[in-house]
Amino acid sequence: MDILLKYFPQLSERQKEQYAALRDLYGYWNERINVISRKDIENLYLHHVLHSLGIAKVQPFKPECDILDVGTGGGFPGIPLAIMFPETNFHLVDSIGKKIKVVEAVASELGLANVRAEQTRAESIKGEYDFVVSRAVTDLPTFVGWVRGKISPSHYHDLRNGILYLKGGDLDEELKPFSSAKVYNLSDWFEGEFFETKKVVYLPLKSKSSTKR
Repeated sequence: MDILLKYFPQLSERQKEQYAALRDLYGYWNERINVISRKDIENLYLHHVLHSLGIAKVQPFKPECDILDVGTGGGFPGIPLAIMFPETNFHLVDSIGKKIKVVEAVASELGLANVRAEQTRAESIKGEYDFVVSRAVTDLPTFVGWVRGKISPSHYHDLRNGILYLKGGDLDEELKPFSSAKVYNLSDWFEGEFFETKKVVYLPLKSKSSTKR
């Protein structure tokens, strides 16, 4: 928890309680359904919670906006972001049912009324969202193909609607097809070796209605 308060000192008491509860919740579920590497569970706050919140540094979400988390696994980045932005709506999806079971249990225990979890594939999702978030579930060109057409035409944030994608390493080749992509280095906000190669890729996308015009 100390590391979260270092970078997000404005947390309310309720948010502090919710973030603090993540350790026991994920410890319990990880023994039953492996959603985090068992070797990595001790690094839950650094490698998973704080990493997820890198998106919050790039673009804070406004109330009543809709965020889609594709390939959420056990709830990352969606659960930490839903705690951070309790008035924003989050739709967390994954194709693996047992992982969605974990998301539903964690969200219920935390009282996150702004989280909806669903077992489905990204291509099958209906509806439009302000942003699509994810943590490196595939290469970016493939991911864009999954979520194209799911972006709302109404813009309320500093960044135009699109993708906020957590990824690490050398992204030059992967980003060649996307001249409008912008890369944010998490080391600009968070200290430590873990974040030296971690990034948020922002890619604005047109809505389906814009594409048709």
